[in-house]
Amino acid sequence: MSDTKLGDRVKSVLIGKSRDLSDKSIFHKLSLIAFFAWVGLGADGLSSSCYGPEEAFKALNGHIYLSLFVAAASVVTVFIISASYSQIIELFPTGGGGYLVASKLLSPTMGVISGSALLIDYVLTITISVASGADALFSLLPASGVHYKLIVEIAGVCLLTLLNLRGAKEAVLPWVPIFIAFVLTHAFVIAYGLGTHLAVFPEVWQRTSVDISVSHHELGWLGMALLVLRAYSMGAGTYTGIEAVSNGLPILREPRVHTGKRTMHYMAISLSVTVAGLLLCYLLYRVAPETGKTLNAVLFEHLTASWPHGAALAFIVVTLASEAALLFVAAQTGFLDGPRVLANMALDRWFPGRFATLSDRFVTSNGIVLMGGFALVLMTASRGSVDFLVVLYSINVFITFSLSQLGMVRHWWLERRAVPDWHRKIAINGVGLVLTTFILVSLSVIKFFEGGWITLLVTGLLVGAAFMIKSHYNQTARDLRRLEDLVTAVEGDQSLTPVRAAPAAEPPPLDPKAKTAVVFVNGFNGLGLHTLFAIIRLFPGVFKNFLFVQIGVVDAGNFKGAAEVENLKQHVEQGNARYVDYMRQRGFSCEAASAVGIDVVAEAANLAPKILLRFPHAVFFGGQLVFQRDTFMTRFLHNYAVFAVQRRFYQQGLPLLILPIRV
Repeated sequence: MSDTKLGDRVKSVLIGKSRDLSDKSIFHKLSLIAFFAWVGLGADGLSSSCYGPEEAFKALNGHIYLSLFVAAASVVTVFIISASYSQIIELFPTGGGGYLVASKLLSPTMGVISGSALLIDYVLTITISVASGADALFSLLPASGVHYKLIVEIAGVCLLTLLNLRGAKEAVLPWVPIFIAFVLTHAFVIAYGLGTHLAVFPEVWQRTSVDISVSHHELGWLGMALLVLRAYSMGAGTYTGIEAVSNGLPILREPRVHTGKRTMHYMAISLSVTVAGLLLCYLLYRVAPETGKTLNAVLFEHLTASWPHGAALAFIVVTLASEAALLFVAAQTGFLDGPRVLANMALDRWFPGRFATLSDRFVTSNGIVLMGGFALVLMTASRGSVDFLVVLYSINVFITFSLSQLGMVRHWWLERRAVPDWHRKIAINGVGLVLTTFILVSLSVIKFFEGGWITLLVTGLLVGAAFMIKSHYNQTARDLRRLEDLVTAVEGDQSLTPVRAAPAAEPPPLDPKAKTAVVFVNGFNGLGLHTLFAIIRLFPGVFKNFLFVQIGVVDAGNFKGAAEVENLKQHVEQGNARYVDYMRQRGFSCEAASAVGIDVVAEAANLAPKILLRFPHAVFFGGQLVFQRDTFMTRFLHNYAVFAVQRRFYQQGLPLLILPIRV
């Protein structure tokens, strides 16, 4: 068995068999209904209840009755941000992540800042979710087991990376029972905790009044307000997953807007109830942090203290295990949405184009591997410290939140004459803008010297790298303009190509026994025409037949539905037709062939044997741009697909000549 076949079998076992692009139901099979979207995307928001309320409660520094105000503010914030993102879903029905919203409604510069912040945030989503899940899991174990926590966290990131390489639905389905277990156990905790304390609610209100008086005496009204606002800001991790649905619209079931808004509705209700309920339970049971345990673990112990030992232990184990598992599910958001943001930015040339390509499982595998790799680096560097990671996490997501809300406010103001209820819409996004900006500024100031500067620096460096990459692609585009000028020139000048027969004569049919030049092209453009002219110039009179082959690449930009793929096929066929018409008008025997797929190399390798069966004397040609300076940047940012095709053809014993075209 060859190494290639063995590698394919291992890949098939680990990642799954290739999907068929010709399957008309492929988009339906891969898309998520609202419930599964709630699991895969909403889990990020719901899981934040495992650490967001805890950070807020601890920030009150013992003034625990002020948590009532934090709980109320948190619920209001969840619904305001959810409502504002529902409007983004309506305005961007094909996917309205922070990058696209800021790019289209503000400027490309604001878009790349928002997108870069979002990419860092999704890496942090993976890292903090796995780290927090491990914390919940190790709360069940003796303190001596903490030495193995980092190993478990690293293994968790690797496992999730592998699952996501199989596909979005495959990565979500295994976790559905665990997600349901989390919802049921935490709903019981909240209902039981509040229900058993109904009789003491008047006492709670009385103690709240006393605590407010004590806090006022110690801190003053301003100090007390600042303490509540600080706790509110420190719990900002609670809201970090709300934007995931608008980013993940492309993987939702049609009608996407309806599915997206329903998913957002599920998320807002479940998150607000869980966060407010846990904060109230912290207060009612007067929980306090304990070394080696999460605040939720402490709460569950207090709640079951009067239960039989076996029942209490079983409930705590199941509940904490569901928390740990849900946090692993929440890491899915980073893998589902992060590569999509990266792909969108790559399509706009802010990042290398390879991040927009799809694997044979129709996932952006390069982006998934990159997100997983950086999550591993960050996990190792931070040693899985949730307290440290949550600072980095919250700051970045609120950069995107604020820019998205600002863009929406600007949009509704500019469209106020065309939108009847613009007052209501601008009010929702306006309040969202005030809240998210306040949290962003508060976190940046409060936590700047505790790690906040790191995420701002890394985001700034990523923005700088994006502008460098964009500058290179822009320069390349300027260099290619002289090639593109050839397209206009050849159509107006008969002398640019040798004429085999009188232009009016019908060219002879292709002779299967004659020498045939098979030219790989990518649209009717300067690169393809230069390659064609070089063949005619270097091999005068040798080739009697010309066969143009074009492969349409399905990437993250056009993998949005059967209609988009059909449009790509038509575009490929139109490009081929222009080559055929151009050559036949000049008396050459000419045909064209095409294919559509996710991998140029694989499709070319599939077509080549079929072409050789018909034209056994065929020679394959491809053109390749040659830059004046061969640098790391040129090698990294350009895929050099023709060299990969040549290597594959070499393994098959097929001749492929690469003609250099200097720019």
